Amino acid sequence: MSEQTPKTSERQSLVQRVLSVRFADLMVVFLLCVLVGLVLAVFRVDPADLWVDFFQTVGEAWASFFDSIGASLRWALRYFFLGAVIVLPIWLAVHLMRAFTRR
Repeated sequence: MSEQTPKTSERQSLVQRVLSVRFADLMVVFLLCVLVGLVLAVFRVDPADLWVDFFQTVGEAWASFFDSIGASLRWALRYFFLGAVIVLPIWLAVHLMRAFTRR
């Protein structure tokens, strides 16, 4: 019978396991760095500011995020009301015509 346990000579040391990096791992790290960089660029975060004052930069990024959410909601509400000026009277007329033609 042969045992399935690895022999002591075949085991990798901690240093070997830490230093063994596959190309696929490097590609994943590279793509994650690009993705995070794009997200930070959207919020106008400067990498130098991150090194100088991390918490202030993160706070400013959050403020920028919430400002953009507020601006998006204001934009959506403006066009909602603009469309409602046309859609609601037409819907009301159609709804009333259907109600009067039903028996």
